[in-house]
Amino acid sequence: MIDSNFIKSSRKRRIAAFLIDHFVITFLIVTILFLFFGEDLINGNNRRQIIPILLSALIPGFILYFAKDSYQGISIGKWIMGIMVRDENCLNKVPTFGRLFLRNLFLIIWPIEFIILAINEQKKRLGDKVAKTVVLRNPIKYSKASRIMALISVVMLFFVFVFLTVGSTMKNSDAYKTAIEEIEKNEQLKTEIGTIVNYGMIPSGNIKTENGYGQALLEIKVIGKKGTIPVTVYLEKEQSGKWQLIEMQKEDGTVLKSISN
Repeated sequence: MIDSNFIKSSRKRRIAAFLIDHFVITFLIVTILFLFFGEDLINGNNRRQIIPILLSALIPGFILYFAKDSYQGISIGKWIMGIMVRDENCLNKVPTFGRLFLRNLFLIIWPIEFIILAINEQKKRLGDKVAKTVVLRNPIKYSKASRIMALISVVMLFFVFVFLTVGSTMKNSDAYKTAIEEIEKNEQLKTEIGTIVNYGMIPSGNIKTENGYGQALLEIKVIGKKGTIPVTVYLEKEQSGKWQLIEMQKEDGTVLKSISN
């Protein structure tokens, strides 16, 4: 029986909190892994050595994921949505770390957990039943503005990561370096825009490597003294070899160089 001072969380709030937590923790894990191994993964270096390291690095990530409610029964998502986890037999009591961890282990089978949460009259998923917990509305009312700002900050951090970290890693890749070398050797391009003085902050495109082979399609803004031109460079890499230019063209489709030239 729920104390009249406490209100059970709605299913919508719980699902929203789960999605926020999932996004934040996954983003954090991917960011850390990408910062340490992103360049090697793009270049395809030491793939056999990197994969075991990546797998071992995921272990702390999973521990963090399952322990996300360990502080006062409130995760980031639950704080934003204004809910909390409590002991079903004593609603003022925060469950032990072990029970909170056990409760979240069942998120491994999250589709089943969502189904159980949707049909259970007590608004409990399997993890709640096993750990004997209940999710309630937090009686402490934090300002709506602060919670919205926290959510916006998380989203902004994600886009900053994508824009800066991924772009920076791409610029440090062997494929990008080869593309720049080919651009700087192209006399037709330099005649049109003058001496090259800089390049765009973040290149777009993609780089794929597998078993020593690779393909790259990069769109690079080339800045010269007389003008700026977006250039598309397509490269390929043979097994254990270097990146080779296949074709370079301007935005309007004019071919600046290709292997058939």
